[in-house]
Amino acid sequence: MKKILFTLLLAAATAPAFAANHEIKMLDNGKDGSMVFEPGFLKAQPGDTVTFVPVHKGHWVQSKAVPAGAKEFLSKENEKFTVKLDKEGVYVYTCPPHRMMNMSGIIQVGKAVNKAKAQAAADEMDKRAMQNKGRLKKYMQAVK
Repeated sequence: MKKILFTLLLAAATAPAFAANHEIKMLDNGKDGSMVFEPGFLKAQPGDTVTFVPVHKGHWVQSKAVPAGAKEFLSKENEKFTVKLDKEGVYVYTCPPHRMMNMSGIIQVGKAVNKAKAQAAADEMDKRAMQNKGRLKKYMQAVK
């Protein structure tokens, strides 16, 4: 019994050490076309972090939809930016100067508890895009 209790305590104490750090590149051109985040869809777990890396100049990131209780985020131009994903749900984000080119992406953290809100934001962003229409629709299809 003591061994089981010790193992459970040890697992709980080291759980944060297993959080992952994901990287999303901000690119002028990538596998999904021009003005793109790569990957455009990311599946993560609560407690993970994401670092946005401006590979090309002139990019930054801003959240457009986040789960209830999560902090919205906004980076600075041409700077790496790391956000900790503490709340389960779907995060929709964009590169403000290139949002008309649909330079946007989606992160699903755990369960998609706010899927309807995220879908509405993604639909509105896709509708307003002048280029790369359907990109967010494709990413939202990966949300489960």
